[in-house]
Amino acid sequence: MSREFTAAVGAALEAGELRLVLLFEGEFATGWVRLWTGVGEVAWNDETWLGAGSLLGIGPIEETQQVVANGTTVSLSGVPLELVALAIDEARQGKPGRVWLGLLTEAGEIIADPVRAFTGRLDVPEVVDGGDTCTVTISYENRLIDLGAARNWRYTHESQQVLAPGDRGFEFVTTIQDKEIKWGRG
Repeated sequence: MSREFTAAVGAALEAGELRLVLLFEGEFATGWVRLWTGVGEVAWNDETWLGAGSLLGIGPIEETQQVVANGTTVSLSGVPLELVALAIDEARQGKPGRVWLGLLTEAGEIIADPVRAFTGRLDVPEVVDGGDTCTVTISYENRLIDLGAARNWRYTHESQQVLAPGDRGFEFVTTIQDKEIKWGRG
């Protein structure tokens, strides 16, 4: 897939001195978490991103010519044991997550605008206990995975009431289900 990038990114690519960074943004129960693969804080997109250094890992991000629901993982290692329960309690299935690939200037500022490498929904968190610290890995799935899910909505009065309370459009559907209707001459 071709990507559009700014003139500043193009100039940095031509210069050949690349300082790559990954940015992760994910929604959890109490709000958004924004991390990047550097140290300290960095401002981008009107938000402050906390540095996770080399502790932040992103799984493979794959693009294909086929319509395939590829996912990825975001992991944070060296998490103290007391924060693991908090990370698991905050994770909510279906919440959005995004990963960007960006470049830094020599001064450590993000060159506008990083390329969005992945967008998905939180699937499941996994914890690997390493004694004193743990690694928390959260899987994210592409929205295309929803195409394989069965829909629970039916053409019934009850389903319609969930969507539009008070609507009587499907009220008599069950009574006409087995009704014999004679058309023309009878």
